[in-house]
Amino acid sequence: MRNYSKVGPQFWIGPTGKKLRAAGMEAQIVAMYLLTSPHANMLGLYYCPTMFIAHETGLGLEGASKGLQSAIEAGFCEYDEASEVVWVIEMASYQIGEALKPNDLRVKGVQNEYGSLPENPYLARFYEKYSTAFRMSVCRGKASPSEAPSKPLRSQEQEQEKEQEQEQEKEIQGASAPRTGSGSGLADGVGTENPDAPAADDETQPRAGPADQHGNGAGNPADDSLSRALGVRELVAEGVERQHALDWLKVRKGKQLPLTQTAWEGMKDEAAKAGLSIAEAVKVSALQSWAGFRATWYARLSQEGAAPAAPAARGPAATGTHGGYENRNYGQGGAL
Repeated sequence: MRNYSKVGPQFWIGPTGKKLRAAGMEAQIVAMYLLTSPHANMLGLYYCPTMFIAHETGLGLEGASKGLQSAIEAGFCEYDEASEVVWVIEMASYQIGEALKPNDLRVKGVQNEYGSLPENPYLARFYEKYSTAFRMSVCRGKASPSEAPSKPLRSQEQEQEKEQEQEQEKEIQGASAPRTGSGSGLADGVGTENPDAPAADDETQPRAGPADQHGNGAGNPADDSLSRALGVRELVAEGVERQHALDWLKVRKGKQLPLTQTAWEGMKDEAAKAGLSIAEAVKVSALQSWAGFRATWYARLSQEGAAPAAPAARGPAATGTHGGYENRNYGQGGAL
């Protein structure tokens, strides 16, 4: 661990600093953490899981993820979810200097530090940016310098899940049998949607009445419910926090997956399997950028330590509302 880090006044008033300030407090805290992290090195290219950021800044996983994404969008850093490596792009020039002389001992130190890094997509780009200034001699990685900047945080597992969901969706669209509102739709809340239906991430979308949503209204077949997307109002009515509903429906809109009654019922079933309320399941899904929710996904998050703990069940009182008196000693000098 380094004894100190260099942070200049430009962090607060420079062009990038102003973007971080505009992005909010989380972005500034995460950016300062990345510069001064106990896990950082002088290159600004190092292994840094988001759980480290969440714990050591006190922002929690949601705040840390939000701040990190804002720092990426401001051009302060890039982050690879697969390798969990962050690159603070200009950090090396501040920590090491603009250029090193051939006899500077740091030349060897830079090359050694670079050589010890875990595999990640930024190795070749780092070499191309700093090899001349730091007199580096060995390049690692095969990435092109024109490689696109970081995408919003996503794991390979989530990418695979999305591909599976798309395949399942194609199979369901090809089926001719009608589906009921609470039938056997996929539990992830994704597979039964019509991707061509309008998205519903706000309260401006047309709403279906209770009878229409379940397909049992007069003159309305069960398949009608699939063409009607639920929105924020319906989610809030079931106890979901408004901001969580907005964030989650935005994820679904980005994947062209309007929220149908079938998908919503399947998601509630999966939330119950995971021991969560539907409000908690929506919050987790919004945080993880999941279009739906599965108990197995949540179980994996819990194993990785990245899932919020489910609330402990409250058992009934021993003897009604006022119970437990038989276990107390009310005699003189007795403990209450």
